[in-house]
Amino acid sequence: MAQNSITIIKPYKWEGQWVFDDERVDLVKEPFVAGADTLIDVAVERKEIANAEQGFLLLFSASAFPSADLRLEWVREEASGNVYKWADEGMEGWLCPALLKYFESPPAELYVQLKNAG
Repeated sequence: MAQNSITIIKPYKWEGQWVFDDERVDLVKEPFVAGADTLIDVAVERKEIANAEQGFLLLFSASAFPSADLRLEWVREEASGNVYKWADEGMEGWLCPALLKYFESPPAELYVQLKNAG
């Protein structure tokens, strides 16, 4: 039986780029690039996250959870990472190999919730 595991990171803008730190998996200023940054721009605007550039909470899981704001579907492997599609917005974003610090293999779906920090 699969266990629902929700991970929380706190993306913020650094030098104009969305990044996050997670000392649990040795990541510092890990950037969101290749469309993932644009997905975040749209999601924080849609969700009206106040002062998102200073940091907000991003919860994600391979399993659906009741308060998830969006669902991303795996599309393809590309350049050592994985491309996910946000069907509701018709957008795609590439997630780098750091995704595998959270999952043994790229999940077929990612469920995401955005929340104001603090």
